[in-house]
Amino acid sequence: MERPDELFISVDIEASGPTPGLYSMLSLGACLVEDPRRSFYVELQPINDASTEESMSVHGLSLESLKRTGIPPLVAMGRFSAWVAESASGGHRPVMVGYNVPFDWAFVNYYFHRYLGTNPLGHAALDIKAFYMGLTGTMWAGTGKSSLPILYYDGQSMSHNALDDARLQGSIFRLMLADARKDSRT
Repeated sequence: MERPDELFISVDIEASGPTPGLYSMLSLGACLVEDPRRSFYVELQPINDASTEESMSVHGLSLESLKRTGIPPLVAMGRFSAWVAESASGGHRPVMVGYNVPFDWAFVNYYFHRYLGTNPLGHAALDIKAFYMGLTGTMWAGTGKSSLPILYYDGQSMSHNALDDARLQGSIFRLMLADARKDSRT
């Protein structure tokens, strides 16, 4: 269970393709699981022109527009690092939480290391799908959003806005965590 020094941060990203370095992280949203009003959002300038049609159709962001309006990755990751540090002040250890976190963590980790030389989140990444498997005993095939009980997501769907999705993921995880805590007391 969550220790007093752990701080769960729900993170979601949108990208131009499936692999960091070859493709660009285009937006990043994050919020505290226990207080989703405490949040962070940034749209980034792409690092190159590579994209897949599938990725671009999911979120609707434009590489051309982000070249003009996006924040340079060095600045964006510096701001995110500062937000994480401020959120985790007082000795809290930040733990990144996400729905299919390996995808999001790969981009976040790559960008932190490429632009800042370090990742303040480290390797502390907790996948909501894997957590649900442990909580319920279901198999991986049973971890899709359509398989989750309605009480976890209340029929909401991902909008593919990184901050909105981080908040929804945080809400899902908060409810699962409450169930896990309740089960551990019985």
